[in-house]
Amino acid sequence: MDNRIQTYDQLIKEKKRLETLIEAQKELIRYDMKEIKHELQPVSTAFSFLKNITSRSGKFGLLNYGVDMVVDLVFRKMILAKAGWITRLTVPFLVKNFSSNKLAENKNTFLHKLRSWLGNKNGKHDKYKTSEGSKQY
Repeated sequence: MDNRIQTYDQLIKEKKRLETLIEAQKELIRYDMKEIKHELQPVSTAFSFLKNITSRSGKFGLLNYGVDMVVDLVFRKMILAKAGWITRLTVPFLVKNFSSNKLAENKNTFLHKLRSWLGNKNGKHDKYKTSEGSKQY
């Protein structure tokens, strides 16, 4: 197949054909990438979960400290009181890591609930509206 370009019009047509071919190939690559991402979603979810239970969020130091104390009390002293020493060390560690990450992910909801519990005592109203973000005077 020897299609040599001999005129300027043939060159323009070939350029348009190649640009159309490039766009079609790009669209095919985009579609393939979406399919690959969709197929790898369970793996991504598993790695995200493993990351949540093996590492801690550094935010909310005081709240994390409170969660640590509750987890130690509930898991080590009550639930895992008769378990082996490896279980008593690893399970609270994993629960603390997971809870600190969930606390960081849902910080707005958690802080709103905490503010509503603490701010509405004795008929006092919350100083800030959390839904609109503006102050009440």
